[in-house]
Amino acid sequence: MGRDETIPPEAGGSDERAFYGRRKGKRLRPGQEQRLEALLPQLRVALPERGASLDPPALFPVPVDEVWLEIGFGGGEHLAAQAAAHRQAGIIGCEPFVNGVVKLLRAVDDGGLRNVRVWDEDATALLAALPDACLARVYLLYPDPWPKRRQRKRRFVSDASLAEIARVLRPGGHFRFASDIDDYAGWTLVRAARCPSLRWTARGADDWRTPFPGWPGTRYEAKALAAGRLPSYLTFERVEP
Repeated sequence: MGRDETIPPEAGGSDERAFYGRRKGKRLRPGQEQRLEALLPQLRVALPERGASLDPPALFPVPVDEVWLEIGFGGGEHLAAQAAAHRQAGIIGCEPFVNGVVKLLRAVDDGGLRNVRVWDEDATALLAALPDACLARVYLLYPDPWPKRRQRKRRFVSDASLAEIARVLRPGGHFRFASDIDDYAGWTLVRAARCPSLRWTARGADDWRTPFPGWPGTRYEAKALAAGRLPSYLTFERVEP
């Protein structure tokens, strides 16, 4: 997960906000610019007209058994590893940070990953275009914690965003959240507890201190561990209210 992503306002909010940080970091090299111009248009999700819904499996040029979503994929290392390990799953990645998108494009190109699609704008616009119960998994990994109190309205996790995630998950589907910031993990647990369609699956501490099955790690996780911060790995199951 990158440290820049989009979020909807907390339930009860009235105004749209600037939900993500930088769109671009270091200047791209010529080869990166070429890949961005050549490959991104092929992989970018085209949203339907207002009021219409996407057909997620139809976004991919190969048959897929199920569709996953990663919100804010950062440098794309987790998404690319999952796409390579689960070629039967189509994975949509959301990330507005251009430098992160370019890194994923290289992994897609080098790995011949035909089961990846990209949305490089506001993640909430993509969520709104997805039909009910269409996804098997949603990942939100190491999102920007926006640690200052006045910034917390910019956190991705809110009552509204969790309701949307629950809506697009199929029954039994999983929302997986990881963070090295204890306050954000607690923030997420509180809001998930208020969402009647999500159930936290943990039964003991090992369940939230142990990485998800098949976890390839991320660069943000490596930084957290090097700094002595212990990540939390939270899994929520989509249930009937």
